[in-house]
Amino acid sequence: MRHIIRFLTLATLLLGFGSIIFSCQEEKSDDGYDIVIYGGTSGGVAAALQASRMKKKVILIEPSARIGGLTTGGLGQTDIGNKQAIGGISREFYEGIKQYYDNPDHWKQQTREEYQDGGQTRTKKGEGAMWTFEPSAALSVYQDFIEKEGVELVTKKKLDRQNGVEKMDGHIVSITMLTGEKYKGQMFIDATYEGDLMAAAGVSYTVGRESNATYKETLNGVHLRITDTTMTGYPARNQFNHNFVPGVDPYIVQGDPNSGLLPHINPDGPGRHGAGDKKVQAYCYRMCLTDDAENRIPFEKPAGYNEQHYELLLRNYEAGEKGFPWINSKMPNRKTDTNNRTGFSTDFIGQNYDYPEASYEQRAEIRELHRQYQKGLMWTLAYHPRMSEHIREEVSRWGTCKDEFARSDGWQEQLYVREARRMIGAHVMTQYNCEGLEVVDDPVGMGAYGMDSHNIQRYVTDEGNVMNEGNVEAKVQAPYPISYRSITPKKNECVNLLVPVCLSASHIAFGSIRMEPVFMVLGQSAATAASLAVDGDLAVQEVNYGELRAILEADGQVLEN
Repeated sequence: MRHIIRFLTLATLLLGFGSIIFSCQEEKSDDGYDIVIYGGTSGGVAAALQASRMKKKVILIEPSARIGGLTTGGLGQTDIGNKQAIGGISREFYEGIKQYYDNPDHWKQQTREEYQDGGQTRTKKGEGAMWTFEPSAALSVYQDFIEKEGVELVTKKKLDRQNGVEKMDGHIVSITMLTGEKYKGQMFIDATYEGDLMAAAGVSYTVGRESNATYKETLNGVHLRITDTTMTGYPARNQFNHNFVPGVDPYIVQGDPNSGLLPHINPDGPGRHGAGDKKVQAYCYRMCLTDDAENRIPFEKPAGYNEQHYELLLRNYEAGEKGFPWINSKMPNRKTDTNNRTGFSTDFIGQNYDYPEASYEQRAEIRELHRQYQKGLMWTLAYHPRMSEHIREEVSRWGTCKDEFARSDGWQEQLYVREARRMIGAHVMTQYNCEGLEVVDDPVGMGAYGMDSHNIQRYVTDEGNVMNEGNVEAKVQAPYPISYRSITPKKNECVNLLVPVCLSASHIAFGSIRMEPVFMVLGQSAATAASLAVDGDLAVQEVNYGELRAILEADGQVLEN
């Protein structure tokens, strides 16, 4: 009996030890990742590829069902300015686009010889990159890159923004999704357009426009009509592009202020010239349209269509507008990247102010309101009897594509979030960095596009007419360096987070930086820095810039003119 008891005791100990071993193995398997990337935008994809190439255990987490952000969501007309400023993985992507279209099987609605873009496909003789593409082509290239690199990818996982960031002594320890999954990591990268991880981690940020006084800029803040063109910066502003022709009445009953304002006009006025506010430049869907009858879904009047929402559009043409209300850039296979133009177009001006801080449910509502607005806009342009005949004839030839997005109506899920939160980090990029008047000494990429802001609000002038406010189009003279410190938080706020998309920049500087190729560049640089921080057990603010730069240049990044 004593032997039996001893045997059972030994068996129990062994079972217990086995449980301890199993528990340790489970804990070991849950040690986490070297780098956790939240946000499968173009910048997030580039970051994941670079982290993998640097032999780091990395995971890419995308809140939606589709990776690539705007690059796979309709923005096929690559904006950058001087494309020679684009290197590394970003250029690899555009070279991948060329290789994709070098395959005759990928030309379905037209031949390669029939396709003529607006001058964007090649930027120099013999170039190995292509800069215009269908959303599906971009998605295919990204998926191939991720598969070849073996990057672990999860989709449809949204961060618990209230309680999902575990932080200790300035370090993010783990992030938890609304569905319960927890991801531990040594380093984290927020590559979302909204900056959700950054905000949940307690990092300082801002939303809206700074005043000109904040950083002693001249292109920030509210833009009212100024006749003194000697003021610094004004000749290049073009702040009255994308506006109404003179004399468009803002009231429900024309000439009767007592009848009330038409929808989406700010009744409080625009504010003081140069002052800051919390308003955000307009969003839209970058529509992928086609005129191929077999692939086209005609524009339909949406349920709940309200003609008042488009009365300003109709009045603008009746008052003498001659311009066409879109930029319809040609993409391969008889498709387009269609963007905002004139005073009333695809931008849903003033209807996105709550988006950056909104809940997921509220953001879904805002996205759907934008979609319904654009559906109604396209039907109005194509079929409304008050619309000019030449516009109706042209627009009605087009429709959304059957073969691009998962929705049965041919519309994408990705809203063009031109700007949301922006980090206030170790260095704030400003107008003077963009203009080359102040040059940073720690570049991790180059910006090259003009300082660009879409309109922010619609108001009534002193003369009683409607006007848009917020448009800025100011050129930069040459590509300029973007600081490493602009993608790192302040050290006292977080030491293991990098933010390559919602980076530290003023509103007007962000208007130049916020281009998809640049987000890829900065995503790669962020992952390189994160890998060095893992190797050296360093805070991201302590990474040796000389070592970082050497790796970036070896990997083909462009850091100077």
